Amino acid sequence: MPWSQPPDIQVRVPGISPTVRVLRNGMAQASLMIVAALLLADGPALAGGATAEGAARSAEILHHELSVELAPEQHRLRATDRMTVTVPAGAQPSLSWSLNPALRVTAVMHEGRPLRWDVQPPAGSGQAGRDWLRQVTVPLAAPVAEQRELKLEVRYEGLLDDPPRESRQLRFVTPSETEGHIGGEGVYLSGETHWYPDIEGSLPTFAVRVTLPEGWSAVTHGLQVARRVQNGHVAEEWDVAAKTEALSLVANRFVQAHREWKAPDGRTVDVATYLFPEEAQLAEEYLDATVRYLDAYSCLLGPYPFPKFAVVENFFASGLGMPSFTLLGSGVVKRHYVQPYALGHEIVHSWIGNWVLNRREQGNWVEGLTTYLANYYYDELTGKPDQARDQRRLMLLSYAVYVRPGEDYPVAAFRQKTDQKDNAIGYQKTAMIFHQLRRELGETVFWPAIRRLVAGYGGTYAGWADLEQVFAAASGKDLRWFFAQWVERPGAPLVTIAAARTDRSSAADPESGLRLAVQIVQRGEPYRLHLRLVADLAGGRTHETRLEVSAAEQILSLSVPGAPTRLRLDPDFDTFRRLPREQLPPMLNLYVTDRNRTLVLPAAEPATETAPYRELGRQVAAREPAMTQITDRDPAPAEGSLLILGGPALNEGAALMRQACGERVRLERDRFTLDGAAYEGPEMALLLSCRRPGHPGSVMVLLYGLSPQAAAKVARLLFFYGWQSYVVFRDGTVVTRGDFSSAQDELEVSVEMP
Repeated sequence: MPWSQPPDIQVRVPGISPTVRVLRNGMAQASLMIVAALLLADGPALAGGATAEGAARSAEILHHELSVELAPEQHRLRATDRMTVTVPAGAQPSLSWSLNPALRVTAVMHEGRPLRWDVQPPAGSGQAGRDWLRQVTVPLAAPVAEQRELKLEVRYEGLLDDPPRESRQLRFVTPSETEGHIGGEGVYLSGETHWYPDIEGSLPTFAVRVTLPEGWSAVTHGLQVARRVQNGHVAEEWDVAAKTEALSLVANRFVQAHREWKAPDGRTVDVATYLFPEEAQLAEEYLDATVRYLDAYSCLLGPYPFPKFAVVENFFASGLGMPSFTLLGSGVVKRHYVQPYALGHEIVHSWIGNWVLNRREQGNWVEGLTTYLANYYYDELTGKPDQARDQRRLMLLSYAVYVRPGEDYPVAAFRQKTDQKDNAIGYQKTAMIFHQLRRELGETVFWPAIRRLVAGYGGTYAGWADLEQVFAAASGKDLRWFFAQWVERPGAPLVTIAAARTDRSSAADPESGLRLAVQIVQRGEPYRLHLRLVADLAGGRTHETRLEVSAAEQILSLSVPGAPTRLRLDPDFDTFRRLPREQLPPMLNLYVTDRNRTLVLPAAEPATETAPYRELGRQVAAREPAMTQITDRDPAPAEGSLLILGGPALNEGAALMRQACGERVRLERDRFTLDGAAYEGPEMALLLSCRRPGHPGSVMVLLYGLSPQAAAKVARLLFFYGWQSYVVFRDGTVVTRGDFSSAQDELEVSVEMP
């Protein structure tokens, strides 16, 4: 039954501009209101809860006591929010908060008395900024002469039925692609939903009571403190004691599992899984992995900030980290999403992003640091240097593939990931920036500074300027050059060794009598770089030197203890730089990012043989409507990259691969050979990429299964294997993979001897 607003009479009081309400019980209230300033317009909040000039007189919500009733099958939400609001002295005469326009306010109360409210309709549509939201305005009893706290009760209800839309660019649904959904398949209410009253810039705490149909469970931030089942409904109570930027609430028919984790500081933390019945048997695997990451990162980053961490299964594709839980799509849960770059990444967000909050209007540093700590550093932490090197190489490859020269933007301008270019800049490049900062400052400065950041900015906002201040203070160095060069400037250095020669000199190494001169060239505006140079010496020895480079062209002279035969500059990819596209190893992702792409389908029959390739073709065409599609009986376009589906028995285009790949590859009707190793049998499949002859920036890619079943198993996840020149599969599982050339070749040179 909907709540009703009591009728009233409006009158004007001379000399006072606000409306006075004379209620039917005879009581009158003057409406003097405080307008909440939008921080995006007036400037960012300052650390410690202060606000920027121009927003200092804003109201702030300190606490929400939310009672929420959800009816999934009807898409309905009914809620009562008892808000505690602090009102600063001298504020303007209106109090305003935002709310999703699908939700209708039915009552506003103050100290048991109803207040009048006004609703400003949305200024725009969709989620471009905040102008799609309604602004709800309520009166106060008197002018605000000094700071005070108000307790308001707001009742509202409505339907939230915006099923998440799949992204064409990414493999998951971003929060901006749904304005909130309540349905029989699940409930997803995030900060982007604006499902409760909010004044931007507030960092409130919450007490949440959720009522759901029996058989359902809810998950939100904080800790569940009570649960009751009565009369066909479930009532849960949650305590959210940590300050929260945006509260998320999800619900479904979960099977729960719990474990107590003893944190290094002695606290007991609830580790939990909320999985669908079909995946409930995976609970122990996820609990084990969660404890493993909490142990590791508590030592690295400081005390875990929340009373629980839960792995929660979602009804749509997602990989989201919330304060005290992660929301993972059912598809990735089934694929054992426990790797450092997966579950580990979401757990690191507990410290970085969900405890230390991001000043989004100043750029998003959070994803880059989290990527560095989880996707990358866990390999170092667990003693896997070769895998760590591969991760650094992949970060450089990602940038080279997805960010073309001239299409870049500064890291400081990154806000969120909407496509792979954003991922390459905001995640991969930013992670490498933190790696270089660590190398610049050293272990004994970098890690204490990270812990100081977490301890000092926990529960509030930090931006790039704050990070610069923290690292500068920890190191005692002026780091303005570093942040200006890497954070505020677009692009990446393109470095080459132009020449190298040795000479005999009296100032040379006393053992060899040799001195090495190396000419380093940077294209475009030069960067200040520290580069590791490795000289391979005659007799099998090596000699390492760290070079400081800061000019467009620089000749560096150094002594070497033996005759160098080869030089390798930055051989382990420790420096972020651009790898020229034409020198990258051939791979599927070069096809994906080529401006001219052609899909070559088999025209042959029978359909049972070609079915998996045709189905893959339909999927690729749906994702890439601008792509050209031909059959193997049509002439290949003169420009661009080709994706050929089917081997020699089905697709005549496979013959083009022989010219492209050379002697290292042999394709036959019932088997294929790579570097002398033959693979045969109906369970085998090959994903093969080679340079297109005469087109150094383009590739030719072949998917070849020795049976339709083998092809179908690979086709489902083909674009997950985009970084190698060849991948061999047996029953859909990778047997071997590798590259036909190294991305390091342009920084390896032979040395000219005297």
